Amino acid sequence: MTHHFTTMRYLILPLILLASCGKKPDAAGPPPGGSPEVSVLTVQPQRTVLTIELPGRVAASLTAEVRPQVSGIIQNRLFTEGTDVKTGDLLYQIDPASYQAAYNATVAALDKAEANLVPLRLKAERYKGLVKSEAVSQQDYDDAEAAQKLAEAEIEAAKAAQESARINLAYTKVTAPISGRIGRSAVTNGALVTAGQPSPLSTIQHLDPVYVDVTKSSAEMLRLRKALESGQFSAGEGQAKVTLFLDDGSQYPQEGTLKFAEAFVDQSTGSVTLRTLFPNPKQELLPGLFVSAVLREGVKEQAILVPQRAVTRNPAGNAIVMVVGAEEKVEPRVIKTDRTVGENWLVNEGLKAGDRVIMEGIQRARPGTPVKAVPFVSVPPIAPQPKVQKK
Repeated sequence: MTHHFTTMRYLILPLILLASCGKKPDAAGPPPGGSPEVSVLTVQPQRTVLTIELPGRVAASLTAEVRPQVSGIIQNRLFTEGTDVKTGDLLYQIDPASYQAAYNATVAALDKAEANLVPLRLKAERYKGLVKSEAVSQQDYDDAEAAQKLAEAEIEAAKAAQESARINLAYTKVTAPISGRIGRSAVTNGALVTAGQPSPLSTIQHLDPVYVDVTKSSAEMLRLRKALESGQFSAGEGQAKVTLFLDDGSQYPQEGTLKFAEAFVDQSTGSVTLRTLFPNPKQELLPGLFVSAVLREGVKEQAILVPQRAVTRNPAGNAIVMVVGAEEKVEPRVIKTDRTVGENWLVNEGLKAGDRVIMEGIQRARPGTPVKAVPFVSVPPIAPQPKVQKK
């Protein structure tokens, strides 16, 4: 019995050892050592042009309403609606018959006045010689001289009446006061028009160049003025350039300039109107068109820009970024931002040159923990490949 037990013990022992050797070790182990890796962007001040986008409307640089200067019947309209006209082009012909007759009457009146002057002048000259020899009285000479002057005055009055009649006759031809694009006609042939009527016959607008009037709040104007006075940024040199975006979002190819700003604030809107000038050779910009204008406000020589993706908000609502500070540890930094410049924030306070802002890997790093900082490399977006049509 004892011998049998001993034999069984020697048989079981190798099986236990064999099972122990075949058992797999525990796969769970401690995490690999080392600090987490983060991508950082080193802050470098740079010269930045500051712009602002404002809504605006297109307005013609010159606008003239065509109105009649004399009353009468429209005989003919001599232009095509919606076409370009030049200064002096004949637009309407008003019936000139009555004005021609009035002019002819003034011509005859002038001829009569000039004919009456001839004998009176000769008479005054004869009396002038006779009065010295007392052949005629001084009274007779004075009467002859007065009659001559009266006849001369009547001639001047006749000339003035003739000139007025000539002007009225010329006004029967309604001409274009400016060059530009003429709109639709408000009257047709046979219509009666009157001098000084409130409604225009048509309107001409000069469309190259054109104005773009934009509005800016008075608060923004004050902020800009304070920033310039404090030296935060300079106004730059030359006229401010303006870029235009149309209502469909496309950019207008021509660049404009800022001409002036109104000297008063609109009481109803609290805004100031700025007038910009744009070339319009193809007449793409039509009066009344809604546009967005990007104006250059100034230049900041040492601007600190931080990508928007690196900026978050703390529970208090303050803008913060994570930076790699002393001893290569993560620390939150509260910053003050002014505006966006493209895809970046313009930082006024909280960052300085040389600070390392964490761009990627912030999920693996908590404030106060050491990290391994590597330079951030931005990857440009991959352009979509053209589709290949299968045959």
